[in-house]
Amino acid sequence: MLKRVKTQLSRDQPTEHKMTAAAALELDELCFLTAQSMPSLKVSEHFQVVKLLGQGSYGKVVLAVHRKRGTPMALKLFPRQSTSLHSFLREYNLSLSYCTHPSLTRALGIFFSTPTYYVFAQQAGLYGDLYSVIVSEVGVDEECVQRVMAQLSSAVSHLHSLGFVHRDIKPENIFLCDSSCRWVKLGDFGLARASGTCVRAVWYESPFCTPEVEPAKKAEKEMERRLREGTEEEMEDIWVTVEPCIDSWALGVLVYCLLTGCFPWEESTHDDRGYSRFKEWFIRDTEQKEKIRHAEWESEEDSYIILKGNQRDNPVPSQFEGLSPLVMTLLKELLHPEPKKRGSPEEILSYLGGPWLMETEREERRKAEEAEKEAKKIREGAGVEGKLVREGRGER
Repeated sequence: MLKRVKTQLSRDQPTEHKMTAAAALELDELCFLTAQSMPSLKVSEHFQVVKLLGQGSYGKVVLAVHRKRGTPMALKLFPRQSTSLHSFLREYNLSLSYCTHPSLTRALGIFFSTPTYYVFAQQAGLYGDLYSVIVSEVGVDEECVQRVMAQLSSAVSHLHSLGFVHRDIKPENIFLCDSSCRWVKLGDFGLARASGTCVRAVWYESPFCTPEVEPAKKAEKEMERRLREGTEEEMEDIWVTVEPCIDSWALGVLVYCLLTGCFPWEESTHDDRGYSRFKEWFIRDTEQKEKIRHAEWESEEDSYIILKGNQRDNPVPSQFEGLSPLVMTLLKELLHPEPKKRGSPEEILSYLGGPWLMETEREERRKAEEAEKEAKKIREGAGVEGKLVREGRGER
């Protein structure tokens, strides 16, 4: 069953160790400049609030209409009590200056403070978020899945090219511009950081959390034990580098969610049964294919027979049984347990157009067989007709 995922990372804790990327330095400069010119406004004087769109640990988002312009927009409100000015301005400036792709939610250039909130305006997703259209244990129409993933692949690749990693890709952060997902936008850049930034590793219980931060889970459990026992001994923080492969992992999990309406596992740790089954299968499958790649076969048919035998001896984990070999190859790229070997979001584009579900693959095969039978009839008919024509010419 698909449940809403809560990201347990704090946006305002001092997680950044050092920021060396040029993109991060440029963003910091923008934050410094905008901090000098942020006005104080009263929301009700300038906007008519229509309804609440979303709420979380960050604050809330409301749909509003600008009273003078009549323009609908989403207002994102961050409580001043729990939000640093720098983190607010970082998200605002990132969304305003870098989210120029049509499938990235962009700020509208309106930002201000109230006595209780920091606020900025952004494009509104008037049709809700992607989570709202995923049918539990069913998913979304396959054509729709590929359409959504094509847009997200392009959007995330664009963000990476500018030097930033989103770090919080999930259905709740993907907003719909129409009811059929023909135009979606990735939003919520509160956790986005420059690639290469060192941050404190934080584990949270979610299939979107990458396996490389599992040590942070162990550290968290150890800290809980020390607190229970009254031990005052401090623990050293675990630091990780922000890399684009974090987003690749999340996109792989998202593909699975959309196709099945479920999560592949509850969390990507060794003690999660679903993930451990996947990792064991992944390792065996990789080893088998490496053997085939390095072996010398007498014919291509021999290697095909061996490959089919390996698939029989190492079947995919039960949670992946309905997925086609094509999408399983893609998931192996995106969900590689080793982050440095994980594929990029752009690789999704190479897998579009083919069948991602077994039932679709069977249907395509059936249609291809029928088309071949029809073509054979036409060829045979043309052969008979040609013979008759030639015989007729001979008689004349």
